[in-house]
Amino acid sequence: MVFSSFVFLFLFFPAVLACYFLVPRRLRSVRNGVLLLFSLFFYLYGEPKGIFVMLGVIGVSYLSAMAMERTKTQRARRWAMGIAVAAMVAVLGYYKYTGFAVENLNSFCGLSLPAPQVIMPIGISFFTFQSMSYVLDVYRRTVPAQRNPLYVALYVSLFPQLVAGPIVRYETVAQEIVSRQERFDDFHTGLQRFLVGLAKKMLLANPLGKVATDLFGMGGDALSTLLAWLGAVCFALQILYDFSGYSDMAIGMGRMFGFHFLENFRYPYLCDSITDFWRRWHISLSTWFRDYIYIPLGGNRKGKARQLVNLVAVWALTGLWHGASWNFVLWGLYFAALLIFEKLVFGKVLERLPAVLRHLYALFFVLLGWVIFNCTSLDAIGAYLYAMFAGTPGAADGQYLIWFLRQYGLELVGAVLAATPLLPRLVAPWKEKAWAQTAYTVWLLGLFGLSLLTLANSSFNPFIYFRF
Repeated sequence: MVFSSFVFLFLFFPAVLACYFLVPRRLRSVRNGVLLLFSLFFYLYGEPKGIFVMLGVIGVSYLSAMAMERTKTQRARRWAMGIAVAAMVAVLGYYKYTGFAVENLNSFCGLSLPAPQVIMPIGISFFTFQSMSYVLDVYRRTVPAQRNPLYVALYVSLFPQLVAGPIVRYETVAQEIVSRQERFDDFHTGLQRFLVGLAKKMLLANPLGKVATDLFGMGGDALSTLLAWLGAVCFALQILYDFSGYSDMAIGMGRMFGFHFLENFRYPYLCDSITDFWRRWHISLSTWFRDYIYIPLGGNRKGKARQLVNLVAVWALTGLWHGASWNFVLWGLYFAALLIFEKLVFGKVLERLPAVLRHLYALFFVLLGWVIFNCTSLDAIGAYLYAMFAGTPGAADGQYLIWFLRQYGLELVGAVLAATPLLPRLVAPWKEKAWAQTAYTVWLLGLFGLSLLTLANSSFNPFIYFRF
């Protein structure tokens, strides 16, 4: 059940709101129960078998946290934490990487082991990482263990962020699970944020994503240089608005129920370095790897050589987190190499360059990274990059470009503008005016209407990060 579906928009979500707000505010535990039941149904609707995996992860999280809370020795705490994390890594490894491991064993060792057909539960990467962060934070005494198992279940399964993030730390919502205050201002702001996210998804990500899917589907061998670059740009915009739009909807819905999730994107394509890009893109994931992998490995505290090894390890894992495929591993190592290059060689030079050149440098290498990310094999990556840099102009390039601009020119302009804070800054002086607020409401309702029309008239409606 994706957010951009009629079932969600007109059946599930209105039912949640009605049942939730009909419960008196003083009955906080009942309201939480409503959210938990609907969240479990939300996951059950798309994953009738996978829900048992998620419930198992929740159970391990709760029991290990309680064991750590009650034990008196650090050694016992470490054992409880280690067993829980190992169990979650094993679950993630089995469902996500078993087939990949067997295929590579067969390839590298000349074996013929049968590859198991394991169906990966939707969103397993998100809810296992979120559960691990809870266990690790309890172990570090950053947060106390939650004694109510239903509250732990709600934290992990809360439907706005369940299947595609953002990865919410328990400390962010611990107090709000127990005693949040729903306010009209929060509800209003959250609803606006949801509508913006839906518009990003339906009006920007989907149309540009269709072009990207068609062009990447042709393969680099069949593309001219112009079409290869156009496909890369369209995919870069698709993944931005597909994922940031989902995050906007998740953050907005959380706000409507009184939860304040942290931001997951901060205009990532305004970056002026690769380091800056990863401070702006998928913030909840990059900070997760920083806090739970990079820093525990030693970070930059044990010498330059150890720091470089840590960076390579973290980014290889980041690539694998995105998928059981060598293109994702290569994608992670590609960014590791760029980050190391900036730290050791290019960082000081980059700081002295004009801002425009810094932005062009960052966008160029981010764009190449998305090509590696989106191609399904190493051969496909090589062919696509060859088309971008050594391909030939196609005879029909001009005609295709004219067609593209006629069909999707408005979406392209909108996507470029929305990737910057230009429009918010232009309207900022008037945003407190009554007429401006009315105009903004009308604008959002218009976007909602266009989103519904697009949803009704198109069968192309993927969510890229659902597969992770």
